[in-house]
Amino acid sequence: MTSRLRGLGIALVLIGIGFLVAGGYAFYKTQEGQTSLNRLSAAQNVALTYNEDGQLVDRGETQGAQAIMALLTEDWGYPVAQGDLNPDDPIVNTPTEYMYQMATITYHTLNSTQTVVLPEDVEYNGQLYKAGTYEFPVDGRYWTGFDRENPIEGPAREMAWTGTAHALIAELGVGTITGQMLQLGLAIAGLFAGVGATVILTGGGLIWATRKVEEPVPVFKPAAVPA
Repeated sequence: MTSRLRGLGIALVLIGIGFLVAGGYAFYKTQEGQTSLNRLSAAQNVALTYNEDGQLVDRGETQGAQAIMALLTEDWGYPVAQGDLNPDDPIVNTPTEYMYQMATITYHTLNSTQTVVLPEDVEYNGQLYKAGTYEFPVDGRYWTGFDRENPIEGPAREMAWTGTAHALIAELGVGTITGQMLQLGLAIAGLFAGVGATVILTGGGLIWATRKVEEPVPVFKPAAVPA
């Protein structure tokens, strides 16, 4: 029985070492990905703007940043990690920063006003649109919220939701997912390491508990003979 427990302990130690190796490899690959993401972010040089008090600002105003944050947290329900927002490191390279930048582009698009010029009169759905210049407020419309056949809304849709806006939002979305996956990778590496250490400790305990202990040989002393 003792030898079986000792063998189990050795097996657990080997399994634990395997978990530690897996955790180390996961950590190494995660760090590679983080380094690559940081270099890409540094090359693009997209940075958030803070005031001297460390508060986010948009176009010089904290109110604009608060409106963007409200879009991000209230309308989209994104769980902002305040630790990702660092005034000393404004380069956009964390999931929250990517999402905030995405919200910034979206916010300004949703609240923009587009100038549409009709070169000639157009009739649509029984309404006559005279030739001229029209100021069309987007008024919170996403790109699916326009009537594309309307002579005013159709062009305004293309002017507001440009290919560049869509591309930037898509790229920022990829950055967000990449950052979150890297954070998940760190968590998995830590989990592997923790499991490995626990299993090694358990196996080592079994080996220690089943070690052979040499018991002292009793020495018998002859009884004293009375004189």
